[in-house]
Amino acid sequence: MNRITELFQRKDRNLLSVYFTAGYPVLEDTVEIIQMLENRGVDLVEIGIPFSDPMADGVVIQQSSTQALKNGMTLPVLLEQLIGIRSRVELPLLLMGYLNPMLRYGIENLFRKGMEIGIDGMIIPDLPFQEYLESVKPLCEKYDIPVIMLITPETSDERIRLIDEYCGGFIYMVSSASTTGVKDRFTAGQIEYFQRIDRLNLKNKRLIGFGISNGETLSTVCRYSSGAIIGSLFVKLLGTEPTVEEAVDHLLKIAHGDAGSRL
Repeated sequence: MNRITELFQRKDRNLLSVYFTAGYPVLEDTVEIIQMLENRGVDLVEIGIPFSDPMADGVVIQQSSTQALKNGMTLPVLLEQLIGIRSRVELPLLLMGYLNPMLRYGIENLFRKGMEIGIDGMIIPDLPFQEYLESVKPLCEKYDIPVIMLITPETSDERIRLIDEYCGGFIYMVSSASTTGVKDRFTAGQIEYFQRIDRLNLKNKRLIGFGISNGETLSTVCRYSSGAIIGSLFVKLLGTEPTVEEAVDHLLKIAHGDAGSRL
């Protein structure tokens, strides 16, 4: 059984998924970051594949991608780093990246390699839904690696129900129509969006990302979904804290509402 499915069977509330850009701040930090996040109780890890034009990402992740590329990170390098990762960690691992590097590598090659390594899901923000249905969904089924689709406040109920029917893993709820980035609190409109999706009674679990930056925003999304995805906040900490361990510890203090831990 896919590890994402197993996770949701064991724990379907108050989940924490953390994103980081592979190769940032140091090329060889990938495995250490994953191990540290698991050791501190994070539930899922999203490994970002750096790309030169990350259109859905804010300044923090854009800058991390630029630095990671300068450091020499590529999709083949990342996959090589992840060989043997399953002897070290058990939590679900997802690859998150844009379509272009995946096409260069070969989509089926990527799914095959992902299965060999132990990848549990992929997030491809610029993958058209029709292309997913025609070309990628068969690979998801063949290799047991679901593609997690994103929805936004502008996504229609009809589209959301199609995603819910034809995709697996979980649904990635983008909290706003903006790019990634840290926000102090959610607006009334965002709360209404969370409530609207909650009322749809979807079969797939949902995690909410974009703008999770403190205990207040984390607890808010956990009221309306299975948990939160933190990205920009952690990437920023990786670039400012002296060590990976300190970045992870600082992240969790902020996420858990420690008043003495702020950016």
